[in-house]
Amino acid sequence: MGLMTRVFFLIAMVACFASVAHAIAGQATFYTPPYVPSSCFGFEDRGVMILAANSGLFANRAACGTRYRVTCTGRTNDGVLNPCTGRSVDVTVVDLCPGCAANQVDLSREAFAVIANTDAGRINIEYNRI
Repeated sequence: MGLMTRVFFLIAMVACFASVAHAIAGQATFYTPPYVPSSCFGFEDRGVMILAANSGLFANRAACGTRYRVTCTGRTNDGVLNPCTGRSVDVTVVDLCPGCAANQVDLSREAFAVIANTDAGRINIEYNRI
């Protein structure tokens, strides 16, 4: 193998490991409209691909506007055996989820539906800041 090919493979391997290392494991639920007002943006409509963060992630509004890529990794109950669609969704933090556990986020119903069957209600996820 040529030097450039080796360098390319090395860079690709490091990039793969770096993206896996930054993934945060947790769980997601969903909430339904109305999505305004929100803790971050008041009555400003930020669309439907949104996320309400747990208090640690929200960090007293420091996370407002932060974008995350969320992927379903599996089920959390026996209700829906294969809830994941195999897709990811990009969402923006717009609100606080006061009832969420430290490893949980609350997606809009529309964002949840991109990555999982809404009949599941709660799913295991991984999410990365983008």
